[in-house]
Amino acid sequence: MAGHEIPEPADRKQVADPTSSDLQAAEEARHSCDPAFRHGVVVGFDGSTSSERALAYAIGMARRSRSGLIIVHVANRLPTTVWAGCEPPVFVDVPDHRTEVLGLELACADYLTEVPWILVERGGDICHELEEVGREYSADAIVVGSTHGIVGRIFGSVAGRLARRAQRPVVVIP
Repeated sequence: MAGHEIPEPADRKQVADPTSSDLQAAEEARHSCDPAFRHGVVVGFDGSTSSERALAYAIGMARRSRSGLIIVHVANRLPTTVWAGCEPPVFVDVPDHRTEVLGLELACADYLTEVPWILVERGGDICHELEEVGREYSADAIVVGSTHGIVGRIFGSVAGRLARRAQRPVVVIP
């Protein structure tokens, strides 16, 4: 079973009355997940070499535990000051067609036929979004690739920040 899921953005503004039962039912439906993927393995994937290694490890982990694989791509968010020159910086979602391209590549991959999988797109902080997806799916583990280079040294690696704050096991693949 292979799939492709792109959920609604978590920061979408509500127009209806937040106390209405229809809105609460809609929110529960949006955050409900396929039972086949509950207690699955979450893996961060952006197409980089380290994320490909993490994906390979996560596939084996999901296969051994007979669970589903939740592949998460966190789309770019840029400050509006880049576009409009306004203060204070506000973050906006920039259309990221990379998720669609990754989804097509994954759908054609032979190595993903071994496990049921879905692709989830999120926008925002990578660590927060991976942990949030892990919480929503009650994931048994989160698998990420390690960050190499100057950016990881200056700002701290995603793997290091996630390992410090996650509420579930984090596997970091070199």
